[in-house]
Amino acid sequence: MLKFFKYLVVGIIFGITLTKAEVISWYRIFEMFQFDAFHMYGVIGSAVVIGIIGLQVIKYFNIKTLAGEPIHMPPKKFSWARYTIGGLIFGFGWALTGACPGPLFILVGNGVNVAILMILSALLGTYCYGLLRNHLPH
Repeated sequence: MLKFFKYLVVGIIFGITLTKAEVISWYRIFEMFQFDAFHMYGVIGSAVVIGIIGLQVIKYFNIKTLAGEPIHMPPKKFSWARYTIGGLIFGFGWALTGACPGPLFILVGNGVNVAILMILSALLGTYCYGLLRNHLPH
């Protein structure tokens, strides 16, 4: 149990950071979907740039996991339909709930108890996808 403590600490720091950056704010998300403010686009764009740089560093220096295993990122087959449909479902859910799935637990930690319903809905959606996965175009 003690080995998971570091993940708890990182999660708490991440939650505080997202809260202070107002990334979990419904108002900020509404502003983004109305194209009224750059705040969320700046945060998302920064995350994309940092992710790209991080992946390039991992590849260049051949960084391994904490267990010493090589990190392998297999190429994915691109499909317009897959990403368009998935993106629309994700975007509609984000717009309807006012929350990205990532910070749902942070919302609960901040006292927004209705986020529990969103978490349960996300789990139900994941379960339904698991049931339908073999019948969907990939």
